Formats: sequence, C-alpha cells, structure tokens
Amino acid sequence: MRINFEKVLYKNILSTGNVFTTVELNQVPSTLIAGSNGSGKSTLLDAIVFGLYGRPFRNINKAQLVNSINNKELVVELYFAAGGDKYMIRRGIKPNIFEIWKNGAMINQDASVRDYQAFLEDSILGINFKAFNQIVVLGSATYIPFMELRAYQRREIIEDLLDIQVFSVMGTLAKDRMSGIKTEITDNKYDIEIIENNIQSAEENNEEIRKLKTVEVDKIKEKMSGHIEDIEEKNNTIDTQDEIIKVLYDDISDKADEKQKFSDATEKRAELERSRIQFEKELSFYEHNDDCPTCKQGIEHDFKQEQIIDKNQQKAHIEKGLVDIAETIKTHQDRLGSISKIEDQIQSVNFKISEIRAEIKMSKNALVAYKKELDNAQKEVDEVDTSKLENLQKKLDKQIEIRTKLLDEHEVLNIVQTILRDGGIKAKIISQYIPVINKLINKYLAAFDLFVDFQLDEEFNEVIRSRFRDKFTYASFSEGEKLRITLSIMLAWRSVAKLRSSVSTNLLILDETLDGALDGVGIESLIETLHGLNNDDNIFVISHRGDQFAEKFENNLKFEKIKNFSELAQ
Repeated sequence: MRINFEKVLYKNILSTGNVFTTVELNQVPSTLIAGSNGSGKSTLLDAIVFGLYGRPFRNINKAQLVNSINNKELVVELYFAAGGDKYMIRRGIKPNIFEIWKNGAMINQDASVRDYQAFLEDSILGINFKAFNQIVVLGSATYIPFMELRAYQRREIIEDLLDIQVFSVMGTLAKDRMSGIKTEITDNKYDIEIIENNIQSAEENNEEIRKLKTVEVDKIKEKMSGHIEDIEEKNNTIDTQDEIIKVLYDDISDKADEKQKFSDATEKRAELERSRIQFEKELSFYEHNDDCPTCKQGIEHDFKQEQIIDKNQQKAHIEKGLVDIAETIKTHQDRLGSISKIEDQIQSVNFKISEIRAEIKMSKNALVAYKKELDNAQKEVDEVDTSKLENLQKKLDKQIEIRTKLLDEHEVLNIVQTILRDGGIKAKIISQYIPVINKLINKYLAAFDLFVDFQLDEEFNEVIRSRFRDKFTYASFSEGEKLRITLSIMLAWRSVAKLRSSVSTNLLILDETLDGALDGVGIESLIETLHGLNNDDNIFVISHRGDQFAEKFENNLKFEKIKNFSELAQ
C-alpha cells in the first residue's frame, strides 16, 4: 500500500506560534527548506512525526513540544491518502486531541488511545516509527543509521520493509499460545484426574446406596408376597364359601314351589272355611226354621231332615278337609321355615364373603401401593445417581476431547514455530530479497561515487570489499563515506518497499544531510541522485545552507524567527 502525504498544518509546536503553518507535501518533486539555526525549519519533521506517532522526532519529552510562550493548544493536522481513501489525523496537546478522519467522517474512538494508535499504525499506515525513520527520514536528531543498529533491530527493519513482520508477530503469538497450551494441558490433566476420582467415588457411593436400596426392595417384595399369599388364601376361602352357598341354594331350590303350595293350601283352607260357614248357616236355617222366610210357605219335615243330614255330612266332610289342609299348611310352613333359615345362612355366608372381598381389595390396594413403592425403589436401585455419573462422564469426555484438541494444537504449534523461526519461512523470503537489496545498495553507492562491493548476508552483517577485494567494515569509512552508505541503504529500502508494495510513500525528508560530512562532489551526487528518483516522490531537504542550493530545487521554503516565533516566509 502506498501512502501519499498531501499536507501538514501545525501550530504552537516548538517555536511555532498560534497561527497554523501549512506545508504542501506533494506539489513538486523536490523542495528545499532553508533557514538559520533555530528558525524552525526542522519543526516540520516533528509535526509530521507527532501527527503520525504522537511523539517528538528529536530527543525531548512530549510535553516539551508545546510552545513555551503560549504553553497550550498545540495542534497538528496531517492529510494523506492510502488505499483509495482520504485521511486526516488531528493531534493536540493542552488539550489532548487524537482524531482519525476517513473520507470526511471521524473513525470511532471507543478504543483506548493505545489501541487507537495501534489501529492507525497497523490498519492504515502499515509502518511503525522505526521503519518510518529508515525509509522516510534521514535526520540528525534521533536518526540511527541502519549500519549502526544491532542485528535484531536490522532484522525488524527488514521484516517491516518486506512486509513479513507478520510472521514474527505470528511467531510471538505462537510462542505465547504454546506457553498457554502447556499450561492448559497441565490443567486439563489435573481436571481429568479430579473427574476420574470423582467418578470412582460416585460409583462406590452409588454401589453402597444400591445395596441399601436393594435391601429396601427385598423388604417391599416380602411385604407384597405376604399380601399375595393372604389374597390367595382369602380367594380360596371365598371359593369354599361359594361351594357352601351352592349347596345351600340346592337345598332351597324348591322354595318357589313350596311358596306356591303354601299359598294354594292357604287359599284352599280359606275356601273350606267359607264353605263350612255357608253350610253352618244353611244347617242353622233348616234347624231353626219351619217356614220359608221369603214365600212364607211351610217346609216339609222330610225335606227339612234330608237337608239337615246332607248339610251335616257336607259340614263334616269340610271339617275333615280343614284338618287335612291344616296339616298340609303346617308341612309347607315348616319347609318354608327351613328355607328361611337356609337363606339366613346364605346371607351370612355372602356377608362373610363380602368382608373377605373387602379385605382382598384392601390387600390389592396395598399391593398397588407396594408396587409403586417397589418400582420407585427398583428405579433408585437401577438409576441411583445415574445423572451425576452421566454428568461426570460427559465432563470427562469433554476434557478428553479438549486434551485431544490441545495435543493436536500443540503439535501444530510445534510445526508453526519451526516454520516461523528466524531460520524458517522468513529466512527463505529474506534470502530471495538479499541479492536485490545488495544490488540496489551498490547501485546507489556507485551513483554517489563510492565504488565498493557492499553485501549484506542473511543475518544482515555487512561484507564490504574494495575493487581490489580488500575487506572493510562500516566503521573503517570516513563520515562522508558512511553518509553515502547510509543514503544508499535508505534509498534501497524505499525501492524495496515500492517493489513489495508494503510501506511505499511519496515523502522523503533529509534533515541537514547537505550540511554535514558530504563534500562538494558528494552533495552534487546526492542532489543528482535525488532528482533521478521516481517522479512520484516528494523530496524535502532541510538545510541552513539554502543560498548555496536554492537553484537546484523546484521549490524553496524559508523559515524565519520573528519575535521569538517561527514563521514561514512569504
């Protein structure tokens, strides 16, 4: 991703007053910023660095950036384009301000300042402060040449430029995760042991409870068996009583006939009694009357005697019939009495059977209750604490599953760490670019009239040979030669960054580079090389020797100190 810086506005920073100073950053390929010492020409660099990273470029405290006269309202606004979007960063001190604007809208500020800064560097800029110093700024304030950095610092710079620092981050994350994995594996082992012990204790406890519940089940079964035997015994008694009733019912099978006979005999006796009364009336009539009461005629004596004899005979016959029927009635009465006693006996037996059936019903109800109690007790035997054991087993299975995943992840992380070590994939990528980097460095060294064979190895150690194959070290060169090497490396970094499309930018700032160790030939070579760079670059050279170089630059900015405040000359 290429970052195209457009302009910067700043006020109340260092010697700059309460009026915004505006510097266009992309109008012309080359700009000379001139001014005397202390005029504020290098403040541009501090403003850009503060806007991007919230820190000063030079070796001072952040609070010292605020103009000591006004002592408030330091504000920097930095405009740039990246990834097809327009950005503006506004940063300030007294009050503290940190805003990131994208395409005219401020990006959410819910995160902490540290997270907000990390978002700016990682997701928008793609370049940290150290890399910025190596490819954008060559300054006299805090700049440390690449060749004076330690090996690990050189590696960090190269990884940033080649956009492979992600592998280092991944390596760190993998290392941290590996440490966490080992802890998790240990914790998981303890968790499994604890769960297994809990399962064993639960099983032993369950077995003890199962034994107790089994005794309870046996007792319930014994009670049920007693009730079953009692029911069977009572059913047998009912069967016996039913047989008795059957026999008794056989004995009174003629009850209806006897009742009918008794009724008939009683009716017969009644008829005989009526006949006897009738004959007694008729006999009394003939015995006490000689004349007919109706017609008043006399009754013949012979007829009268015949009638008296006949009526007495019939009366005697009826009385004999009454005696006979009385015996018959008594016989039937006695039989019916026996039948009634048998019926009472049957009723008594039926009542007894009813009592037995009630007792059987109670026993059956008790059996139902015992059956329910037995089922519950048997369920408790079969499933005592089963849920607890199941939960423990599920936890154990889960922990075993976790352990499997952890071990798999541990194995993968071992492989990942091997790949992400300095000697792994990063070394392979770097080894592909080292020849390109060396070629570019030597190209720029030749442009600066320093004809040596400069080689960086894959550990970023230098081997420098003269044209006669004599070996040199960086420390053995003069300050002017060191500056040429530094400039060559810096320009090489910029070329590599463009090649990788990692941290490419239009901005290149050289702070007092022309004012130091370079001789006239070196300065001419530098300016010529700078003009030969990509036309998309915007180069800013800061120098207090502006009068000597002004005509060599397309644009000239001059800073002056007026009434203790730095101002951009009109």
